[in-house]
Amino acid sequence: MILSVEGLYKSFKGKPVLNDINFQLGQNEILAIIGRSGVGKTTLLRCINNLVKCDRGTIIVDGMYLCKDDNGSTTYAKPAQMLQIRKKLGLVFQNFNLFPHMSVLGNIIEAPINVFGASKSEAENKAMELLEMLDLGDKANAYPFELSGGQRQRVAIARACALNPKIMCLDEPTSALDPELREGIALIIEKLARDGMGILIITHDMNFAKRVAHRIIFMDEGRIIKESSKEEFFNNIENERIKSFVMMD
Repeated sequence: MILSVEGLYKSFKGKPVLNDINFQLGQNEILAIIGRSGVGKTTLLRCINNLVKCDRGTIIVDGMYLCKDDNGSTTYAKPAQMLQIRKKLGLVFQNFNLFPHMSVLGNIIEAPINVFGASKSEAENKAMELLEMLDLGDKANAYPFELSGGQRQRVAIARACALNPKIMCLDEPTSALDPELREGIALIIEKLARDGMGILIITHDMNFAKRVAHRIIFMDEGRIIKESSKEEFFNNIENERIKSFVMMD
């Protein structure tokens, strides 16, 4: 397994947001975490990417402890190890978070050069490979405001891929995309998984989860209510909370 989450807890102002979260993600696997807005999905993703500190729990990324629970006291990796862990994680935000003052190429090469010390030529060559793969080779010098929503989504994926992560995390990757663009994103995600990445998708889009996921986790009120294969999840819905969510979507 390239990602393991054990006994994860998080609260804000005394209100539990994540309550004893446990799951694993394997290489080449696409795992969708679904549920209504506000059930803790994005907080979970932010904890995995060390953007939010958990109150308690253990997160292991490709055999390295991001944080470790030791009898109720959580210890985080030291900066040098955290940097190595960060290289293994790619994150695509819901709103893409592209730098508006940078070109597409500039957005992709910024982190490899300024955070991880790659040479400019090395970073640019890798960026152009990714843009060609995502059918954006002619957009290298364009700026985010000149792109469609689907193109900005693909640029965000290219930026996350530029560090060759072991795990790709996507927060609501289909929000505001029409069906044709959703299918394009699905094909990209499937290719990344075939090429060896583990893919973690946070979504409330049931149709997209059904389209791409190998395995599904359903969250409600900060807890994992059900975890199963995609086939078992959709063919055997007994929990009333899950049933109402699926029917609503």
